[in-house]
Amino acid sequence: MSRSACLIFNPAAGQGDPELELDQIRSILEPEIELDIYLTTEEIDADELARAAVERGVEAIIASGGDGTLSAALEAVINTDIPFGIISRGTANAFAAALSIPDTIAAACQTILQGKTRLIDVAYCNERPMVLLAGIGFEAGTVEKADREAKNRFGMMAYIMAGIQELGSLQKFAVEIETEDKIIQTIASAVTVANAAPPTCVLAQGPAGIIFDDGLLDLTIVAPETKASAIAATFHLFQTASTGTPVERDDIGYLRSKQFKITTDPLQKVVIDGEIFGTTPIEINCIPAGLRVFVPNVPEDIPTEKLEGLPNLTVEIKN
Repeated sequence: MSRSACLIFNPAAGQGDPELELDQIRSILEPEIELDIYLTTEEIDADELARAAVERGVEAIIASGGDGTLSAALEAVINTDIPFGIISRGTANAFAAALSIPDTIAAACQTILQGKTRLIDVAYCNERPMVLLAGIGFEAGTVEKADREAKNRFGMMAYIMAGIQELGSLQKFAVEIETEDKIIQTIASAVTVANAAPPTCVLAQGPAGIIFDDGLLDLTIVAPETKASAIAATFHLFQTASTGTPVERDDIGYLRSKQFKITTDPLQKVVIDGEIFGTTPIEINCIPAGLRVFVPNVPEDIPTEKLEGLPNLTVEIKN
């Protein structure tokens, strides 16, 4: 046995039996990897366990839980070149899906055992690490309504039901988006900044594909005038994700940049990697190739930018 790793396991994640799931992980990995196992608790989160593991000089860190657990654990290994393994056991498992990592325990463990790694981008949002996305407005409201009790009871349906509920009180807000070279002002109901996002993260799909190792962040603006147009826009985004064709509706825009500074009026709630974070304003910066992950393959290259058609749009080119 020549390999070793720290396994950080969240027993509260998902809807399965955590004891059986941990036993399954151990039965697959331990014949080839010496595991140092730590469980998260209400008092000790994944980020604290990961930092301690890095300080001990671990060869690799493997995190098992939902997207929040994975996002917390990876902070300690950003820019360290320590390989990071993912065994998703959450409700959405968007992190694994975005990186084409299998969402079953057995297949995820095999991805780690194969030992193939790839450098991917990460980001910081108001100094908090972000590997997936930051959602402003509609998505943040949906995540807030899909609480732990609802997710335990309904699984992924909890997000769908919360989205329908949130649609009933759809709110528009003024937003200013500043990049390295321009300042954009418009009206929106949702703004999503993605570093990596699977097709199921519909509100991130303006460019119809998120590239997680290009050194750029992808921003999607959704600005429907009515609830009916909001439903139509959401369906259109679902189609773009399915077909790989960028959006064409006037009430949806997108652009790419290394960094974004976003302010809103009024203040809007923000969700980062599936967890409620706070409110706007936010500043997001990409960290190219900041994380080494055990991953089987990567998505293909895709689009650029579309802003025309958004309501009350102004674009100021910076010197």
